[in-house]
Amino acid sequence: MRLFILGLGYSARYFVGRFADSFSHIAGTVRDPAQRNDLAGIEVHEFSGGSPARETVKRISEAEVLLISIPPGSTGDPAISAFRDVLAAGRRKVVYLSTIGVYGDHAGGWVDESTPPQAALERTRMRVAAEQAWTDATGGDAVILRLAGIYGPGRNALVTLRAGTARRIIKPGQVFNRIHVDDIASTIMAAVQCQGGGIWNVCDDEPAPPQDVIAYAAQLMNVAPPPEEAFETAEMSAMARSFYASSARVSSAKLKQELGVALAYPTYRHGLDALWRAGEGR
Repeated sequence: MRLFILGLGYSARYFVGRFADSFSHIAGTVRDPAQRNDLAGIEVHEFSGGSPARETVKRISEAEVLLISIPPGSTGDPAISAFRDVLAAGRRKVVYLSTIGVYGDHAGGWVDESTPPQAALERTRMRVAAEQAWTDATGGDAVILRLAGIYGPGRNALVTLRAGTARRIIKPGQVFNRIHVDDIASTIMAAVQCQGGGIWNVCDDEPAPPQDVIAYAAQLMNVAPPPEEAFETAEMSAMARSFYASSARVSSAKLKQELGVALAYPTYRHGLDALWRAGEGR
């Protein structure tokens, strides 16, 4: 199989690291190839919206699997606009990485794939529109993976604690789901191999308050956790504060039942334990 990745972000790169041997050729896009030296084994193309290079279009036309992790913009999904003709010209497996943020705020209540999106923020409204655009572009055969908060090697509470940037922001009733990047990679591969399309949540089994994750990481490291800060008075950017606007417990039951994914890290504790053993945060 030939794989093309639109947006070689953290999750996509990790996926390639695990499953490169499953593909005969791997190519993908970044905004500025000159700034990337961590993409060995991947044919790199520049793309930041607008008209793509002819070689990029050719590689997409040859790909049997297309993985999309580019976020949408105010004018829609840039890849849909740039590659509309080539997408219409052939059949391929399309996997789109979205977010559980599309569900909006449910005051900590449980949601699943049957829950209608109620995106109150502009960025999540754009995500819902992008999901629909990819579904339409593939005649309903796109796989939409709604990812929870991503963590993994180099990107976790152990690292932020060691760097002195971790914070314990307290907003009563607030919970988030998370997902280890290794489980994302396994899910993408299951999606590549499945027949047809659909929507699946990719999240852990224990939505929890964010301060609990920091406290557990501090316990593993045998250090004092950072002081608690009330959400109402904490100094935060508008973007950071907006993530606290939604609180929901997201179910991954459909992921396990239909795609057969068994989470390697079903809770943040499983994930942090493994990362600590691997030397993260030391």
